[in-house]
Amino acid sequence: MEKVLRERPSELVQEVDERGYFHRQKNHFTTPFGSEEGQLPVEAGRYRLIWAKGCHWSNRSSIVIELLGLQGAVSVNLVGRTPRDKDLGWEFVYDADNLDPVLGVQFLSELYANADPEYTGRPTVPAVIDLKTKKVVNNDYVWLTNYFENEFRSFQEPNAPDLYPIELRKEIDAYNDFLFDNINNGVYKAMFAQSLEAYNDAFDNFYKALDAIEERLEHQRFLFGDYVTDADIRLYVTLARFDAHYFRNLGPIRDRIVDFKNIWGYARDLYAIPAFKHNTYFHDIAKGKGDKRSIFIDYNTRFADEIDFDALWSQPQDRRFLSKVPAEKFKRNGEEK
Repeated sequence: MEKVLRERPSELVQEVDERGYFHRQKNHFTTPFGSEEGQLPVEAGRYRLIWAKGCHWSNRSSIVIELLGLQGAVSVNLVGRTPRDKDLGWEFVYDADNLDPVLGVQFLSELYANADPEYTGRPTVPAVIDLKTKKVVNNDYVWLTNYFENEFRSFQEPNAPDLYPIELRKEIDAYNDFLFDNINNGVYKAMFAQSLEAYNDAFDNFYKALDAIEERLEHQRFLFGDYVTDADIRLYVTLARFDAHYFRNLGPIRDRIVDFKNIWGYARDLYAIPAFKHNTYFHDIAKGKGDKRSIFIDYNTRFADEIDFDALWSQPQDRRFLSKVPAEKFKRNGEEK
């Protein structure tokens, strides 16, 4: 296929309305995985997940793949950014010659162009690539982890965690909608707001949601009780970025994550799980962007390299005592409720 390089579209041009409110672009490749006609076939070795260290929308898929032991069924690779005069978007910066060793491309946008030459949106992660066609077939972060949890179950490790138990799915889906609007996308609605009205609305809704979550976690270990579910993963990836990165784009903040007693302990409880820890790159998330030749530089540029994030997030917490099964954080496939 002919190599197609496209400049990354700006959110300011395509995703901010006349009142200054940010509206995230809709996912373009949303065909579900499944066995029905028109769905993406569920096959081991056919797909490759592309994600980015700083992107929480994709980080949750990388965590789920490791938690479920799906690495043998779905290969994984990372993208990053290279400073350029023109922003060409996500690039395979961690690979030799900046080329994905399996797909042979340099930019994620090439795989989007393979799938839809007329696509004009931002090439986003997560992106699932069909290795047979070298095309993006799914970038639907809303449902992608659920596909891995449900449709890919036959490829999971024996006794893998049940992150999306059937008896809780309606409740989890509803809570995930709440998290998306107020937390996951809520923080971006504040960071990308182009009017004070839009900023204040997003800021207030974000902290109201955190207050509600703080109360919810007062007497239960995780969002749905004793066991980690898909919803916890979605909340965690935003919490992991707030004090390390998001704060610097928000102006005066009301509270840090470490200032919420229950949420901070809960976040550390999740970080203690290897799949969460392995897929959380704090120093990449917190990387400074200022010019050290100037005295007027941001906090992260000055100090992020010196912060021991692992030691901070590994501080002891006593959340286990809120659970009836303190030694186990997961309901396992096949177990009764």
